[in-house]
Amino acid sequence: MKDELVKVVDVGRRLGAEYVEVRMQEFFRTSLTTKDGRVEAAREGMDYGAAVRVLVNGAWGFATVSGLEAEMMDEAVKKACSMAKASAEKLKSPIKLAEVKSIEDKVVVRPRKNPKEVPIEEKIKLILALDKTIFDYDSRIKSCTIDYLDITGTSYFANSDGAYIEQSKLYVWSRILATAKEGDILTYGREEIGSTAGLEVFDENPPEDIGRMIGKRVIDQLKAELPKGGRFPAIIGPNVIGVFIHEAFGHLAEADLTLSGSVLVDKFKKKIASEVVNVYDDGTIEGAFGSFKYDDEGVPAQKTLLIKEGVVVGLMTNRETASKLGLPPTGNARAESFRHKPIIRMRNTYLAPGDRSFEELLEGIKFGYYLKGFRGGQANLDGTFQVGIQEAYEIVDGEIGKPVRNLSISGNTLETLQKVEAVGKDFELWPGRCGKDGQTAFICDGGPHARVKEVIIGGRA
Repeated sequence: MKDELVKVVDVGRRLGAEYVEVRMQEFFRTSLTTKDGRVEAAREGMDYGAAVRVLVNGAWGFATVSGLEAEMMDEAVKKACSMAKASAEKLKSPIKLAEVKSIEDKVVVRPRKNPKEVPIEEKIKLILALDKTIFDYDSRIKSCTIDYLDITGTSYFANSDGAYIEQSKLYVWSRILATAKEGDILTYGREEIGSTAGLEVFDENPPEDIGRMIGKRVIDQLKAELPKGGRFPAIIGPNVIGVFIHEAFGHLAEADLTLSGSVLVDKFKKKIASEVVNVYDDGTIEGAFGSFKYDDEGVPAQKTLLIKEGVVVGLMTNRETASKLGLPPTGNARAESFRHKPIIRMRNTYLAPGDRSFEELLEGIKFGYYLKGFRGGQANLDGTFQVGIQEAYEIVDGEIGKPVRNLSISGNTLETLQKVEAVGKDFELWPGRCGKDGQTAFICDGGPHARVKEVIIGGRA
């Protein structure tokens, strides 16, 4: 494969490109959706093609093909170069790339249970067993939708700097959504499972255990009360702290969004959080859903420190933004598939552990909330955020109290980070998918439990 990709690179150089890269993929995909015990969709098959990206006169050109024949690849290079030349005529500032070491490597994944070798009938059986466990938990459970996806295959990368990388890819992912109803009260529960190891993830997380956990979550919320609205101290669990760090801070620290005017644009090397806050984006955690060895620009994944003791010390970059900002490339350039351009994406983003036990975090809280599980979240470039909570409890006199439902938190990211008082010594990562610019990336987020002096709670007055 190397010879074929190098030939494409050579064509681009002859056409005047100062930089050329070729990404090719051959992936096998299975996707399933079940709803209330019925299979609504089931698909599997190969997905393959290639993308060519060139830099001509300081402007990008990009083209894709859904085949791997030499003639199609040559045509893609010509199209990309033509696009770049047209864009260069209107370009005010030529694009430059940070220098990186050119690497030749082959990365192989060997799962114990390769999803590609498991018949789709067995995958359907597994997902329906999970569905049945949820409905069997309690008659008040009214709906259950389960999505399942697995991807296996190889990506190939070559560029005009001399890099050539073959990289095995493997993802297994599932999302479970369930609702329960009693009278006028409707509750909602969700869970995601993700692995870069193989189908053995369902041996470690048996469908029966997952089903009972989700069933208990939605049923327990039926007897929960509505929260009080206002500002209260809170203990934020790993599942919620991860979403907060990802949505409210992580996107702001993606260098393309920083340069586009995020609230961090003038905060580099400045203190934005309390001293107990240390945040990383790390692509090297073995088995984590956001891990890989090389990004889609051929840059090695690494552990990137973003906040050190409350001070912004790093951003997530690709080669272009690294050059603009005078920072090192961090290996965050990722594309959903060959059909997409690489953009800056998070990997495994988390709040680093501290030194407090859960009991120590609870001490001194007369009334507040324990935010255990998230429902969804969003944030804006100005630093405002809102995160929905699917599982939460009152804290009364330093003890966990009654469950509450339909709770949300909101506020300003920088103000909230300043109010982090203490950080636990536990640690968990949670898999998920993140959308940006029409692309989806597999990620993890998480951290320890953390105590916040106050956060805005949405609820009854």
